[in-house]
Amino acid sequence: MESTYSATSIQVLKGLEAVRKRPGMYIGSTGIDGLHHLVYEVVDNSIDEAFANYCDRIDVVLEKNDIVRVTDNGRGIPTGIHPVEKVSALELVMTKLHAGGKFDKNTYKVSGGLHGVGVSVVNALSSWCEVSVHQEGKIHYQMYKTGLPVDDVKIIGESSLRGTVVRFAADSSIFETTVYSFDVLANRLRELAFLNKGLLITLTDERLTTPKVHEFKFEGGLREFVTYLNKNKAVLHPEPIYFGGTRDEVEVEVGIQYNDTFNETMFAFVNGINTREGGTHLIGFKSALTRILNEYFKKSKLVKKLDDTLSGDDVREGLTAVLSIKVPNPQFEGQTKTKLGNTEVKGIVDSLCADQLTLFFETNPGIIDKLLEKSVLAARARIAARQARELTRRKSALESSGLPGKLADCSEKDPSKCEIYIVEGDSAGGSAKGGRDRSIQAILPLWGKMMNVEKTRIDKVIGNDKLSPIIQSLGCGIGVDFDVSKLRYHKVIIMADADVDGSHIRTLLLTFFYRYMTDLLSRGHVYLAMPPLYKIVIDKKVQYAYDDAEKDRILAESGKDPEKVAIQRYKGLGEMNPDQLWETTMDPSKRNIMQVQMDDAVEAESVFTTLMGEQVEPRRQFIEENAMYVSNLDV
Repeated sequence: MESTYSATSIQVLKGLEAVRKRPGMYIGSTGIDGLHHLVYEVVDNSIDEAFANYCDRIDVVLEKNDIVRVTDNGRGIPTGIHPVEKVSALELVMTKLHAGGKFDKNTYKVSGGLHGVGVSVVNALSSWCEVSVHQEGKIHYQMYKTGLPVDDVKIIGESSLRGTVVRFAADSSIFETTVYSFDVLANRLRELAFLNKGLLITLTDERLTTPKVHEFKFEGGLREFVTYLNKNKAVLHPEPIYFGGTRDEVEVEVGIQYNDTFNETMFAFVNGINTREGGTHLIGFKSALTRILNEYFKKSKLVKKLDDTLSGDDVREGLTAVLSIKVPNPQFEGQTKTKLGNTEVKGIVDSLCADQLTLFFETNPGIIDKLLEKSVLAARARIAARQARELTRRKSALESSGLPGKLADCSEKDPSKCEIYIVEGDSAGGSAKGGRDRSIQAILPLWGKMMNVEKTRIDKVIGNDKLSPIIQSLGCGIGVDFDVSKLRYHKVIIMADADVDGSHIRTLLLTFFYRYMTDLLSRGHVYLAMPPLYKIVIDKKVQYAYDDAEKDRILAESGKDPEKVAIQRYKGLGEMNPDQLWETTMDPSKRNIMQVQMDDAVEAESVFTTLMGEQVEPRRQFIEENAMYVSNLDV
């Protein structure tokens, strides 16, 4: 029986206040992330209709001039007169903060909307917004400018359709940019389609001469999600393990597939929200998986090969898993409000997953054997890694500081004020040491290329002569021992030459950070130095150009004959004197540094696996597809 969704379902908690004055409080930032958050807020309303089984299609369109249109075929925002507020419920939803059906248990049993700010914030931060509701044969319409209604809700026509259409233009006086990224939106919408099997989500870019359309619909849901995540990996079992169930109003869905890599890929969602910081649901799943595999391990012949039980990390080596739960009243905590805190969820997820895993393994003995063999190899590597760590610690204890000899440390002890330059080569390292601010800047020279950690276990990483100096210098450990609170420098700056070798070193370092110090990237601690490519001397005045376009601009503005201008093309950092390196690349008041951000964990996993993993064919295909975009292969 369809529950009633009417004007009486709308509860007003607080008026719309100060959103335009303090937009960061509501959408995180006024940068590119906040801009895309506007789209997510509107889409989340449609997703809630899909959760409630009233919507099976959502269309997102990027119109010309970066106008966004989101259409769904749900029940439509209620348009009747609210019994208390005495205005249309549509106007309340669009103009009052925290006015909506999500606060009424009878309307939505579960809901996304992480912060609950809703579509009213989108309206407030748009230069204009319009909503059309197709409901009961009529089209209800209202227009808004800077969050305020232009007129009352009116019926403007008849319609045989059902659902809501929201069109808006982000306010350029508030946002740093109003240009949307098709790829960023596509990745999030693909994720939502995986989590809602059978839901069709389309994304159309009408800004192009020939519109681009992506359609996302996955009847297999999480089965297809883990297959997608493992598409460039060699899997241990061709079909994913999939199960789901409901206990105490908590709906649990799990997709699992192991591969032959040494890394764990785990995504956990609550009501469609990616809980990047984990929470009680993830603890419950991990606990069940570790316990069940240990039970089978104790009964297997492999028990003779290991004088230990299997740890959680052992049984999750090579694991790709997606956990999705739906909770009526989720309680989020953590720094970014993406950690589930509901204590009762741990036991529910644990018991349901344990029962379903046992049932699966009882009927698939061949798969459990493969998983146990891999887990035992992981356990042996873990023990070897522990021994290597202990050896390293004993060695450090015999030294005066435990820091690598090549590190030129800074004098400041407050990590938030300190930065470390990881510099390619001793020559550039020497210039960096001579040109730095010794109070806050530390220099660590690298020599030679480090290993590709994507292709090796942690026991080979610990003690590696190229990686150990980095691990020791940063001071926060790696892998399971990683503790970001112990990080000695809050800016970790990679400074390498602007050529193929430099790019390779940057990539190897970023792969290492991604696999063994992920929080460095997710918390924004990693940067890339941007040294200039050219030194240009015009009438004894020295200028630096960071790319060819800037060089051409400087030459054009000078009016000089290029033949009479002294132009030095830097082939490497080592060619710069200490004062030049300081002036161009290290002086905090003048330098260009690029922060490395990890906005999309799913896409990051895919890229690192494709480019740095064992499988050659996906890498070859990626290079062929992207070769046309390379403008400077070896500068």
